[in-house]
Amino acid sequence: MSRTRRVIVLGSTGSIGTNTLEVLEHLRGVGHEFNVIGLAAGTNGSLLAQQARDFDVSELALCDSGSASALGPSATVRTGSDSARQLVEDLAQPGDILVAAIVGSAGLEAVLEGIAKGCDIALANKETLVAGGALVLPLAKQHGVELLPVDSEHNAIAQCLRSARSVEEVSRLVITASGGPFRKWSRADINVATIEQALAHPTWTMGRKITIDSASLMNKALEVIEAHWLFGLPADQIDVIVHPQSIVHSFVEFNDGSVLSQSGAPSMKTPIQYALTSPDRVEGCSPKLDWASLRQLDFEPLDHDTFPSVSMAWNVIREGGTSGAIFNAANEVAVHAFLGGTLHFGGIFDLVEFALQSIAATPVDSLEDVLRADRAARDLVSERAASLGASAGGT
Repeated sequence: MSRTRRVIVLGSTGSIGTNTLEVLEHLRGVGHEFNVIGLAAGTNGSLLAQQARDFDVSELALCDSGSASALGPSATVRTGSDSARQLVEDLAQPGDILVAAIVGSAGLEAVLEGIAKGCDIALANKETLVAGGALVLPLAKQHGVELLPVDSEHNAIAQCLRSARSVEEVSRLVITASGGPFRKWSRADINVATIEQALAHPTWTMGRKITIDSASLMNKALEVIEAHWLFGLPADQIDVIVHPQSIVHSFVEFNDGSVLSQSGAPSMKTPIQYALTSPDRVEGCSPKLDWASLRQLDFEPLDHDTFPSVSMAWNVIREGGTSGAIFNAANEVAVHAFLGGTLHFGGIFDLVEFALQSIAATPVDSLEDVLRADRAARDLVSERAASLGASAGGT
């Protein structure tokens, strides 16, 4: 790289954020300079303080103001629910990289601020495009910034698409799914799965919310909607297949029948590094595949009756408007209720479907349109979850 690039990491204490900082440290060691200028976190003030010391960062944001005392007197600390967006507004300059790894829809406003400031976005937050794709894509085009997908599936597709002259050459995208911990379970058993069972992912180590999304395959639903926005393809050209080894991260099928895939060990450091250094490839810090010991790669069709999440996503794409914001907010509230012990696992599917059927989607012309739909879905699903929990006595 010809110059040192400035980086702001939102969600720095989460799984993606900590991996990002490890990748940045590795890149420094191989001669690729990045300057971390800002870090934002939710509640883990002690880890944020350690990261600030490790990377000599004094500009910080922490959603939980009660944990800010851990950050020390020398740091400039923004606190509260708007702190990440404020950090971006204060620091960002054209050409910076904003790593968007805040879980849930909370990162949307900070991403929009970063785009308006001329930052390229290393996007690890699916919900930003699911809820606000109609705002993010036009704004990114207006400001000439890149959206660099960090999710391993979308990163894989982006790598494969480097061989295409245009998206018109693409027949379909096929996103792979590990199948999660319930791949071989019946719907009846899944409905009453415990929190511990849902958090026992067989392949990936992630935060609690995304791990539950992986168990329900809501993460694949979110990825299908995100792929629609990132790559400009309709619902009937985006598919999902179960691949339990998580070696092949996605496929791109072209009009002539050729299929390209991107493969690698199941490590988030590879897509993070590619997003940070693209279009260059440099020595990586992820484990390499041992092809000599790899005996088979399995692929299975997704059982849409057992896991209705992806079918919901296709309907969200076709419906358009605020349906993505409704879908995402309903899922976030349902997952929170499940983790809180007031909803059975199968209730996640039921509540998301209930929200989609109960709230009419409307056009997205402004951020307020997205936030209004988000609030409506949260209020509706929270009330419904509380009612179900009271009538059933919890899980």
